[in-house]
Amino acid sequence: MQPIRTIVVALLPACSALVSCAGEPATGPPRPLEPEVRKLAGDMGFTEGPVWLPEERMLVFSDIPASKLMRWSEADGLGVFRASENSNGNLLDESGRLLSCQHGARNIVRTEADGSLTVLAERFEGKRFNSPNDVAVESDGTLWFTDPPWGLTRQVEGKELDGHFVFRLEPKTGAVKCVLRDHVMPNGIALAPDERTLYVADTGGHPSHPDPSFRDRPATLTAYAVGPDKELDPTPRWRVETRCDGMCVDERGNVYATGERGVTLWSPEGAALGEIPVPEQPANVCFGGPELRTLFITARTSLYAIELNVAGKG
Repeated sequence: MQPIRTIVVALLPACSALVSCAGEPATGPPRPLEPEVRKLAGDMGFTEGPVWLPEERMLVFSDIPASKLMRWSEADGLGVFRASENSNGNLLDESGRLLSCQHGARNIVRTEADGSLTVLAERFEGKRFNSPNDVAVESDGTLWFTDPPWGLTRQVEGKELDGHFVFRLEPKTGAVKCVLRDHVMPNGIALAPDERTLYVADTGGHPSHPDPSFRDRPATLTAYAVGPDKELDPTPRWRVETRCDGMCVDERGNVYATGERGVTLWSPEGAALGEIPVPEQPANVCFGGPELRTLFITARTSLYAIELNVAGKG
């Protein structure tokens, strides 16, 4: 196991090497095939949780304040997919069913083929979650999810758990286990293509954090080794001090993390690869399109996209 490495990384300039390397072959670090991101839709409340539905050739994402799941397609543009209870992160499970982390209902639900909703998780040891934020799915159906208090009024009203944890849900039994307890504000979460590394974003402390001892803690992105028994090695493979909300992973294992000015790229070893600038501060990202080479970006009130020379994790 590699020793933990903590690296403080400044965000790269807008005209980073990632954006300016046009003409290079499709090997090595990923690169955009367009000069800048395209705005696909706007005038929403706060966009989050993009997920691509390949059979429908459609993107679904959350407008959290509006309590709606939105949809976008090249053919039909922007529309409402269905109502939600302040959904945040969304993802497809191993069978292609839509999973949603709902702030308002404080649960994780699955949308069935007939449109009905199945609640997969809403409590831990008899206590309600804070507000499930984001989810990662293994090929066997195992769920990993984060539970910060962002969806609670003033982050404290109705709070039942004594912390902000990362959980794992066993698909056959529905049992929920707490796997990480030492994070300040666990947020985005993703798995490496081989499912042997779990990435967790922690947005860190701030003056309004309900626990005063956490208010000065830095924002981090951490890589944890996942063992054969699905237990996490408590000593991270690597950790960088950088602010990240949501994230996704490409087929090469590179991590696309939303930062303050754009989407920052990290190698599987934790090396900074560059940044894709975005006009609005992004909240989450996913791959989609016919070949999974379109990077969709939810950024505050809008939806953006850019074509890359690498595909997302299948």
